[in-house]
Amino acid sequence: MKLEKQQPIGVFDSGIGGLTVAHAIKKMLPQESMIYFGDTVHLPYGDKSEAAIQAYSVKIADVLVKKGCKVIVIACNSASSAAYELLKEYVRKDIQIINVIDPMVELVLGQFPSRQVGLIGTKRTVQSGVYGRKIAEGNKNITVHSLATPLLAPMIEEGFFNNQISHEIIATYLADPVLQNIEALILACTHYPLIKKEISNFYNNGLTILDSSEVVALALKQHLEKEGLLNDQATPYYHFLVSDYTESFEAAAGLFFHETVQLDKHTM
Repeated sequence: MKLEKQQPIGVFDSGIGGLTVAHAIKKMLPQESMIYFGDTVHLPYGDKSEAAIQAYSVKIADVLVKKGCKVIVIACNSASSAAYELLKEYVRKDIQIINVIDPMVELVLGQFPSRQVGLIGTKRTVQSGVYGRKIAEGNKNITVHSLATPLLAPMIEEGFFNNQISHEIIATYLADPVLQNIEALILACTHYPLIKKEISNFYNNGLTILDSSEVVALALKQHLEKEGLLNDQATPYYHFLVSDYTESFEAAAGLFFHETVQLDKHTM
């Protein structure tokens, strides 16, 4: 299947978290069109079984393929750990699948050799051990201290950030002994950049906070350059699909993209 430069980029997540990745892509690649799928019926993915996440991901990938996407970005750590290999098999060699984990692993290996690195994420991501395993394969001298923080994604989806409730929940998690003496912190959930400032404030801005949005956008740009697929002609468009309409998603999408966003419901 021959891909064209003008075809859109497909991005998906369980909800608004992946919008942090979509926003970074828009900022780094402003000429690219994008189709975003928020699986709001099933959010969050972090407490779902691997089989369930795989089933949701295949259905979404099928939608994005049929809509002509030239590349698909899994803007969700839980789906990246559970469904990445399956999706690669599903689309075969026609379309590149980019996940949010591998670009972050490469960054950590390159910038934090022989360091103590913390990680916070959903139960699914932490239990998978995917970050620690992949980092250890590249450098056994990097120690990853992982902590599941299951309240954070639902809290963010409900709009609770930058307030007293979020401050207290974040502080309770980050004070956990598991995260003591770390030199950097991986935000292993695409929702978490929305509370990056609060997390940084907890550490008095003295800790390197690593979020995957810009890292993934750069990996996408490098792929499109390598394959000669950078869009240099058409006026970009943005299409937002959701499995269920939510006001919070619509508001968040409009905030990120600085324009009124129309959501199209696509039943899963």
